[in-house]
Order: sequence, then C-alpha cells, then structure tokens
Amino acid sequence: MVSASRSRPTAHPAGEQQLPQTPPVVSRARVTVAAAAGGALVAAGQTVAGTLGIPGLAGESSVEESYAKLSASAMLPVSTESRPADTTAPTATPAIGGEQLVQPATLPSLDDTTEVDVASITKAARLGEKAAKVERAISGAMSHGAPKAVVYDGDPLVMPTSGRFTSGFGARWGVQHYGIDLAAPIGTPIFALTDGVVEKAGPASGFGMWVVLKHTDGTSSVYGHINRSLVEVGQEVRAGDEIAEVGNRGQSTGPHLHLEIWESDGSKTNPLPWLIQRGLDVAHATGGQDA
Repeated sequence: MVSASRSRPTAHPAGEQQLPQTPPVVSRARVTVAAAAGGALVAAGQTVAGTLGIPGLAGESSVEESYAKLSASAMLPVSTESRPADTTAPTATPAIGGEQLVQPATLPSLDDTTEVDVASITKAARLGEKAAKVERAISGAMSHGAPKAVVYDGDPLVMPTSGRFTSGFGARWGVQHYGIDLAAPIGTPIFALTDGVVEKAGPASGFGMWVVLKHTDGTSSVYGHINRSLVEVGQEVRAGDEIAEVGNRGQSTGPHLHLEIWESDGSKTNPLPWLIQRGLDVAHATGGQDA
C-alpha cells in the first residue's frame, strides 16, 4: 500500500531549484502507444473531428487526450435510430416444381417387386431360349427338304416323305398290314423320321429293300419298298436327313413308302396315332384316304 506522504510534494527551501517529477510509468507507456498506434489518428484528428461529432478534438492539447477521445468515439453506435430486433423467422420457399415430385411413400418397394421382376425375366429368358431352340431344330430338320417338322419332348420329328396316304394299319386282303402307305413317284426323297442310328439298310424279304433306324428313345422306324438306300449300317442320322428314295420293290402294287413303328420291345404299333400324338397328322396333311 502506498502511504499518503509519498503522494504529497516535498517542500524545499526558498531559492533551491526543484527537479521535475518523473511521469508515472503508465503515462509514459500510454504516450508511447499513442505515438505508435494512434499517431496517425491524432494527425488526422482535424479532419475527422467534425465527422465523428466530437467537439474540440482538433484542439486537444495532448496526444493522450486526443487518443482517449478518439477511442471513445469508436464505441459510439453507428446509428442513433432505435428499433426492436426483427424476430420474424423467414418463410420457407418451396422448390420450383417441388409439388410435381413423387413422394417417397408412393414409390414401389424394391423388396416387393424385385423377386417378381427377376422371376418374370428369368421365365421370359427361358421361354425365349426354348423358342429359339425349337426354331433351330425345326429349321435344321427341314433343311434337306422335309415337308414338315415338329418338336416333341425336345426332339425334332419330320414328315418322312411328301407322299399321299393310301393305306392304314390293320388287316388287309387277309393278312396283317403292320404299317401305313404313302404313295409317291419313284425317287421321291425319304427323310429320317427322327434322330437315330441305322440298324439295317439293303435287301429285305417282302420289302425288296429297306432301311431301319433305331431312335434314341428305343423305338425304331422302318422304311420299306425303297428304290435305293442312301445310308449304311451304323451311321448316325438326324431328323430330316435324306436316307432313301421311294420305290416299288418287293411285294408292291405301286410306288410308295411303307412306314412301320416298332416299340423298344420289338412289338409293332400303329404309326398313325403315334405320329398324331407327336404333332404329325400324316393322313390329313397329305390329303389321301384309306385304300
């Protein structure tokens, strides 16, 4: 604590020279700061005094006073007009065209549609692939000139010749007729009914000459009375391959193809319903009738 005696000036005898008191440290520092940081402000005080509305600033007697008043002026409000703060929140402006957007709640759920879509696409792909396979099989089977081709259980079958249906399966002239007859001129192409391997080809009793094909399902097709064979035993053939020509050999009353179907156990079945079941209506397709 500073004593009162230090704040009072000390008396000196008359005629004795008095030394000036040392300015307080604070004043010296303030003058230094004012000279460095506020000197320019004091120099410009004459100009800004009127603008800031501080009377007498230009005529201040010390740098300290000018700096103090100029600093105080910086604390004055920019405007003297008083008004309450605007507390109204800004109104939200919707996006242009926002009302036309589909709301998320109306969009279909991916989980609800994905399974159905995938199943539909997969099914369509399978059907397309199957249709393409059938088309290729039919086109291939008819590429050698077969009049008609179908696909049954994944396998192609063709109309064996373009002859006219003249006789069916059953008893005829006191004997059993085990096949059907398709009349056509000698040399008319005969096509393999379906895929198979040649089991017999050449002379045959009663038929003059024949070809027998063993199919992949175990059944066999027999082509009798042929004019000539175009295949050899053991040869693999495809549905629609030309294997022989219509002839009039053996016990025959005219050029025709005698067609038989043998089951896997060797029994002989009626070719007409067998072919109809697989999509080949030989009797009506050729326009013939029983003889």
